Amino acid sequence: MNPDRSVTRRPATLVTTAVVLAVALVAASVWWLAPNRLFPWDSASFPDVDTSALSPTQVQIVELLEDQHREQRPGTFYSEGIREPWCADFVSWIMREAGVPLSNPHSGHWRIPGVYTLGEYYESTGRFEPAGSGYRPSVGDVVLYHSSLGFGQREHTNIVVAVDGETATTVGGNEFGKIRVHTVDWAADDAVVGFGRLPG
Repeated sequence: MNPDRSVTRRPATLVTTAVVLAVALVAASVWWLAPNRLFPWDSASFPDVDTSALSPTQVQIVELLEDQHREQRPGTFYSEGIREPWCADFVSWIMREAGVPLSNPHSGHWRIPGVYTLGEYYESTGRFEPAGSGYRPSVGDVVLYHSSLGFGQREHTNIVVAVDGETATTVGGNEFGKIRVHTVDWAADDAVVGFGRLPG
């Protein structure tokens, strides 16, 4: 055996092993740091929602969410063409289309592009219910999240389409770049900041 070939193979094997370990470490970190509400990785099916006891506005919101979940439009559709994290844009668009438009507290515009500003809006209208207050969300309520995972802050928002006990089924935009369905245990998920109620 040629000793020079053996020396050449050893560094290549070490580099390959290091790359595989690094990829495994990153994957494990993502799995560990991501909130449980973001799993499974693929969106669940849109739930069958009993709309018989819902208000006309709630029914409209559920129908809009189901349509948008099926359509899977890009985020720029909801953000007026601006490329940005679009979960709050999605909420703003749904509410406007349902006849209960939001109003950006800084501009008066229907679109609120940031989750923090979305929270400001609900507080200014007296429709914010903080997590841990005993409030039970309803269909059409907006869930506001804030968490510190690894480096930096992360905020998110989505809309309740069904409630079962302490668990809400939500639909949100910009969840891994898509419109996705998830369940959240609002009492156990410490990233839940609170809820924005529908008017009335």
